Amino acid sequence: MLFLLFHLGPDCYALEAGQVAEVVPFLSIKQIPLAAAGVAGILNYRGDIVPVIDLSALTLGRPAAVRLSTRIILVNYPDSHGGTRLLGLIAEKVTETVRLERSDFADPGIANRAAPYLGPVAATARGMIQWIEAAKLLPGSVRELLFQELSQR
Repeated sequence: MLFLLFHLGPDCYALEAGQVAEVVPFLSIKQIPLAAAGVAGILNYRGDIVPVIDLSALTLGRPAAVRLSTRIILVNYPDSHGGTRLLGLIAEKVTETVRLERSDFADPGIANRAAPYLGPVAATARGMIQWIEAAKLLPGSVRELLFQELSQR
């Protein structure tokens, strides 16, 4: 399987490349006042309004650092109707991909109910890589709010 690698702080994470629609430069985002934790705002992507989550804000409690390698990863996020919608994920150091097998990943042995999107880990030559399960990023209430508001426009 092919994975897109990125960093949250000093740690390396991976998204399955099959979920990634496109990786775009860190663009201007319209902030949403009083949005849920981790919601950076919305962006105009080829005429479509796409909600954007800042993975650093969601997981570390601080916004992503603005670097040349900070990107918005557009993923196909499952909606509640069996389809998918684009969701933008701001991540740091989005610079490479790696091939790993599902069997390369192991349960980390630590359950984190506050972050159900943190999946298994793989020990590689470059260090530990944790799999982010994009479908589990948003609590149901946030998912419904983001995508319901967009569909009503």
